[in-house]
Amino acid sequence: MTRSPEEAQPIQLDDRQTLGELKKAVQAFARDRDWERFHSPKNLSMALAAEAGELMEHFLWADAEQSHETAKGSREVADELADVVIYAIEFANITGLDLADAIKAKMEQNGRKYPVEKARGNARKYTEL
Repeated sequence: MTRSPEEAQPIQLDDRQTLGELKKAVQAFARDRDWERFHSPKNLSMALAAEAGELMEHFLWADAEQSHETAKGSREVADELADVVIYAIEFANITGLDLADAIKAKMEQNGRKYPVEKARGNARKYTEL
């Protein structure tokens, strides 16, 4: 019996935990430490950018193939990516932003900017398609 690629993949926590659950966990973590008073949109956006920079450091001077190898199974890369996502989630928490709605709306906007028939296999910006 042949299994589809989806069936062959192990089930990840990503498949079982909702964004809402993650938002609550991040909020509880910050509240338990009384950190929300430091979490202004300004500070969180700056922290998010700093963590994104730390993620980028792992790939500095690497070509595309090397970057794939660096990312595979790297605990350090996973930690930096987690920091970026945690700060983004906390930004959404502090500002009251519905993150799932924002992502859905942005994907719809991107779909209009990058229609499949023009963008498929093409890395150009939408204004150049």
